[in-house]
Amino acid sequence: MKTLIVYYSLEGNTRWAAERIAEKLDADTLRLVPKAAYPDKGFKKFLFGGKSAVMKETPELEAYEVDMAQYERVILATPVWAGTMAPPLRAFLQKEDLTGKQLALVASSMGGSPGRTFENIKALLGVTGDVPTLSLRDPKSHPSQANEDALAAFCGKLA
Repeated sequence: MKTLIVYYSLEGNTRWAAERIAEKLDADTLRLVPKAAYPDKGFKKFLFGGKSAVMKETPELEAYEVDMAQYERVILATPVWAGTMAPPLRAFLQKEDLTGKQLALVASSMGGSPGRTFENIKALLGVTGDVPTLSLRDPKSHPSQANEDALAAFCGKLA
C-alpha cells in the first residue's frame, strides 16, 4: 500500500518519528513548512505556538508538490501544542482532500496524553471510528525503549 507521511516538526521530535516510520513502511514523507517560522526557544515558543494552536490558526505553508491520488494511506504526524495539533498540520488538512484514504495519526509531546489531539484531527476530517494512533514522548530529545516499542508496534499494525 502506497503511504505518505505528512508531518510538521518544530524541534525535530516529530520529524524523527516520521523518518523512522517511513523507513519501516517504505513510505514517502511530506514535511510541512510554514512561510513564517515559529519561535523555537524560550517563552516566545510557548506563547506564539500555543496561541496559534488555541486560536486554530492556519498559517500559509511553503509550496509543496504532492499527488494525493497516488497514496492509499496517509499518516499525519504532529507535535502536541496546547493540547491539539500544530497549526501547519491544520492548514494542510483544510487544504487537502483525504476522502477515501486510510488514515493513521502520530503525535509527539513532552508529556500527557495526545488523545484530544487525535480527536481534534478526526473531527476536522469528519472521521468516525477507530484510526491507528501512535503517541511518543520526546523521541528525539529523550530516546527511550518505550518509544521504540510503541513505534515498532504501530508499524507492525500498518505493515
